[in-house]
Amino acid sequence: MSQLSQGPSFTKEIHVDVLAGHLGHLTEEQQKAFAAFKERLAQQKLYIPSFTSDDQLPSHDEPTLLRFLRARRFDPLKAHKQFADAEAWRTKYNVDELYALFPPDEFESAKRFYPRWTGRRDRHGLPVYVYRLASLQGPLQKELGTIPPERRYQRIVTLYELMCRFVLPLCTALPHATEPTPISSVTTIIDLEEVSFPSMWNLRQHLAEASTLATANYPETLNTIAVVNSPSFFPTIWGWIKGWFDEGTRRKVHVLGKDPGQTLHALIDPAHLPKAYGGELDWKFEDEPSLDDDAKKFIGNLSMGPVIFENNTVARPKVSTLPQ
Repeated sequence: MSQLSQGPSFTKEIHVDVLAGHLGHLTEEQQKAFAAFKERLAQQKLYIPSFTSDDQLPSHDEPTLLRFLRARRFDPLKAHKQFADAEAWRTKYNVDELYALFPPDEFESAKRFYPRWTGRRDRHGLPVYVYRLASLQGPLQKELGTIPPERRYQRIVTLYELMCRFVLPLCTALPHATEPTPISSVTTIIDLEEVSFPSMWNLRQHLAEASTLATANYPETLNTIAVVNSPSFFPTIWGWIKGWFDEGTRRKVHVLGKDPGQTLHALIDPAHLPKAYGGELDWKFEDEPSLDDDAKKFIGNLSMGPVIFENNTVARPKVSTLPQ
């Protein structure tokens, strides 16, 4: 397994434990830490366990709370600090309203610059994302430079909200090997084929912005990161990017060789893996999600713009909706 703590090395196997530290699979000590964490949050009014009305849900679901606790290795005090900071951040940037009111056309256009959901899932049921950095070279890179920093940041936020409020809940509702354990993280393929060193240098701020935001405010949403087609200068790239992630996330990064198919097949069924990475799925980075049959039966076609998945239906977010 590639730890990448000191530097990148290649791996031929990826071992993933998608159950440890998740609902239904907590140790006795972890259960105590989870109870203490929720109690601290409730005391500080950062978390409302229940409402007076029977038809109202808690302010935050348990998979979300557990993501923060796992990120801080089940230390309730440290998790409380990160959660409080993330809630303050959500208030500062008015995240709920931002997501609910974001223009659909701009929302769809923004997807071209960030990891994209293929519409498929890995063998555990986790959504599979792909990020092909070469697609950002040339005209797209120039276009990215014209976007004001504040608006670029807002775009990143809305796409993370889409993942947490639509993709992950939808994948939880679909049949998956680890049910009833909720799906709360994703599997991501980062494709570095045909990426030039100057392009990577020019994109470093763009990549750092998204990575830093996720580590602080959407912790533990990355389960596995498979780097494919890495160039000879990847050790230099790793020297830049490793500081953007905490140690827990760095351990999830695996560098694969030029022919990643066999390694990825153990993680993703070939039918759901894009052809470019040794699979059978006819999907490219520029494409919209290609939903599998289960998802098509459940939701039909995908809607444009910001959406949420709750009560087993696709809906438009409302400004009054509490963060999930």
